[in-house]
Amino acid sequence: MQYHLNGFRPGDPNHHPAADTTKADTDVLIVGTGSAGLTLAAYLAQFPHIRTRIVEQRDGPLIMGQADGIACRTMEMFEAFGFAHLVNREAYHVNETTFWNPDAGGNITRTGRIDDVEEGLSEQPHVILSQARVHDFYLDLMRNAPTRLEPEYGTQVTGLTIHDEGRVTVDTNHGLIQARYVIGCDGARSAVRKALEIPLKGEAENAAWGVMDILATTDFPDIRLKTAIQSKDQGSLLIIPREGGYMVRFYIELAKLNPNERVADRDLTPDDLIAAAKRILAPYTLDVKDIVWWSVYEIGQRVTDQFADTGPDDATPPRVFIAGDACHTHSPKAGQGMNVSMQDAFNLGWKLQTVLEGRASPDLLHTYSAERQAIAQDLINFDRDFARAFAARGQDPQTFQNHFQKHARYTAGVETRYAPGHLTGPNDHQALATGFTIGKRFHSAPVIRWADAKPIQLGHTVMADGRWRLFHFAGDTDHTDALTKIIASHTPENHDPDSIIDMRTIVQTGHRETHTDIARFPTKGALNLRDMEKLFCPDPDADIFDMRGIDRKTGALVLVRPDQYVSHVLPPGQQDALVNWLTQIFGDKA
Repeated sequence: MQYHLNGFRPGDPNHHPAADTTKADTDVLIVGTGSAGLTLAAYLAQFPHIRTRIVEQRDGPLIMGQADGIACRTMEMFEAFGFAHLVNREAYHVNETTFWNPDAGGNITRTGRIDDVEEGLSEQPHVILSQARVHDFYLDLMRNAPTRLEPEYGTQVTGLTIHDEGRVTVDTNHGLIQARYVIGCDGARSAVRKALEIPLKGEAENAAWGVMDILATTDFPDIRLKTAIQSKDQGSLLIIPREGGYMVRFYIELAKLNPNERVADRDLTPDDLIAAAKRILAPYTLDVKDIVWWSVYEIGQRVTDQFADTGPDDATPPRVFIAGDACHTHSPKAGQGMNVSMQDAFNLGWKLQTVLEGRASPDLLHTYSAERQAIAQDLINFDRDFARAFAARGQDPQTFQNHFQKHARYTAGVETRYAPGHLTGPNDHQALATGFTIGKRFHSAPVIRWADAKPIQLGHTVMADGRWRLFHFAGDTDHTDALTKIIASHTPENHDPDSIIDMRTIVQTGHRETHTDIARFPTKGALNLRDMEKLFCPDPDADIFDMRGIDRKTGALVLVRPDQYVSHVLPPGQQDALVNWLTQIFGDKA
């Protein structure tokens, strides 16, 4: 972590000095303080020149969260926001998953036990933590940010109007709010989506499930392991241990619904959920001491056709967006809802920032709907297959386990891949860095920081601060000076040299054998201090060049977007190709 750049700062380095936030106009209005809304708000709160407001119809913050699974990819994002270590400390870590099926006598027995996440998939774990605690971390970031952003609770949106002159008027119970951009993160019953007249499309599976967080005693041996149980004729049960060492969540198959029947028609109670769980667990016993939270729901998947007021092919750039449950809903068992929603917001956040700072055309905002709607549709398809496989009767015990393992990369959140387009380059030079797939997230690997010999994860240098990263994996020829000039040409005057594109060089020699002229490191800040944290060397126990398939002769340039996705891979010696790609994104200058 770097601080003191503009002078000595005592106290907590995460508490930033307050900025002048007297700007009257609202640039971005966020509706809803769910996971998507708070991700977007926490991201934008760090930019004092962007006035952000966030409103919520509830009277206060979330106390009891319903989403709890945090994918490896989401933990990578939390690292960029600076609080992954806090989540790690509190959360339940999902290390293994077990599978139970009926034996010849009809009693459930363990039929499989696997690692939950395959080795090397991510440096971050798959964990379980209450959505409300994740919200707490975001709210702390907002309070400590330069803008001291706080949600405006008790504010209900009743309508909105998009004006031709580039502003949006939002009607609330406290009066009108005018903003340049509005983002509806207000859930499945989104008022913003309804105002845009964009329907959620999909279908229900006519199946009722219950979910409850409980404190209980049992002789079932895998109660503290993620466990999938398929009984002979009593239904299926998914066990998700919770943080804190004692609580556990049960997802319980209840009954098939008749056509046009709603789960509310069944008048199900907590006792019904407990009875169903006991039947599935038999002959093991379950004594529920306390029900912390419970609900019943219907299996279903729905998604909107677009995530903004204008489509990706429209001439008019969008002004109003929807994110998270406002544009995609599905069953909770696969644990993807909160994770995908936060990635929606991260994707949109840096694009809004870039446009509001005048560094890209508003047309850039079309890429949000184009990229994220396709990802949401993939999620809907996956969720439908996963739900059906989980509830299937009489299948071979290995079938569901194989299905789980086949989709493990997807549930870890690392299989998202953006198609070639405005922000994602072609794979002409992918062979130079086979482990950094263009369009996928930057897959971190260990390195040694040259200046202080500290072992770190290279991906942890990609902070959620709006900057692009250019990782220069050095081959036989040194191209540092030429690349530095290209970066300078895309940096506005009176800005730090790495304020738009932050270049990090990784050489092939060990840190004790590497020699460099430290005058090549950039100077920046109010005191013109030299940033020594720009050069990295391989970890002798895990060489990044081997781990990520870097061509040792040619080297590679890996350009990474502010949301941690690989935009392009290019040869270091072909600087014209880099210039052309950056110009396509930013124009002639940033």
